[in-house]
Amino acid sequence: MPTSGKRGHRPKRADFDLRMACYIFDQKPVLLLLFIHIFCYLCTPNFPSKPVDWDETMENEVKIFSGTASRYLSENIMDAYGQPLGDLVLQRFSDGEVQPNILESVRGCMVFFIQSTFAPASNLIELLLMIDAAKRASASYITAVIPYFGYARQDRKDKPRVSIGSKMIANILAASGCDRVMTMDLHAAQIQGFFDIPVDHLDSSPIFIPYIQTLDLGNVIFAAPDVGSTNRARTYATYFQTEMVICDKHRKRANEIASMTVIGDVTGKDVILIDDIIDTAGTLTNAAEVLIDNGAKSVRAICTHPVLSGEAYYRIENSKLTELVVCDTIPLKQKSEKIKVLSVANLFADTIKAVVNNNSISKLFVPKI
Repeated sequence: MPTSGKRGHRPKRADFDLRMACYIFDQKPVLLLLFIHIFCYLCTPNFPSKPVDWDETMENEVKIFSGTASRYLSENIMDAYGQPLGDLVLQRFSDGEVQPNILESVRGCMVFFIQSTFAPASNLIELLLMIDAAKRASASYITAVIPYFGYARQDRKDKPRVSIGSKMIANILAASGCDRVMTMDLHAAQIQGFFDIPVDHLDSSPIFIPYIQTLDLGNVIFAAPDVGSTNRARTYATYFQTEMVICDKHRKRANEIASMTVIGDVTGKDVILIDDIIDTAGTLTNAAEVLIDNGAKSVRAICTHPVLSGEAYYRIENSKLTELVVCDTIPLKQKSEKIKVLSVANLFADTIKAVVNNNSISKLFVPKI
């Protein structure tokens, strides 16, 4: 160890400590780094901070925007949620191309985009572009609120050389930067498994059941218009503690029915058909006719998503259906005396609040009996 001073002279304490420290740090650089870290920690001033209002902070971090196709529904959802829609404009080029522009900062925000993906396909493209814009603007968490999930009927490979459209859409949503999907009454519940991100799959029964109770039907029975709707009809039959029947149909091709048979007794009953989608209305109107021919007193239909394409409105008006009850996940193209619309706005607003506050959404479902 180096020494200094005249022979017989003892070095001063301060000189000795400094030389010892230099020697140690020279031999062990990691000790020097540790010393610097401790020194900086001890010398950092503790700045006073005001208490944080977490409710206010969380509220400010939530931004909710709407696509053009679901603007009517988004405004109702925001009225129930208690917050205005975010500022977003959609630039349309002369060739039909669109470009969304978010006019407020979303950096670090929890962002929701509300857009159903019914036809045309540009509604889906618009949703994907909005998600991409938020991702590139550094949004912390992006949720796609899709009241009606288009392409859900393409949920399996039921013949050679066909696509599985719902799986492809799930992949595209995740690839675009979506962190979560919120939807209602998928055509098949297993579509949730196509996603590698969380899916909030809402049930329309909390909307329809209170309405059915107001009808005060004394001899009600529930019916599935096809085998695929059996589980939905059974849910209602179980809740109301009544029976159910099945209308077994055979198709020639898509949207064209060859024959239908009723499995069960409907004599003197007020029948309510349960389904997730009404498209051309061929299945429901044929089922209503077959049920009336088999002795049913009246036939109503409850369907979540009113796609209503082709001759759907004409068929409904000229059918034996007493009433068709739908949700506003898709806007009606025209008015009809037989069609009643119930809103999903409150249910989606409550679900968004639950997601924002990390609460369970189980309470938003009708309890099973």
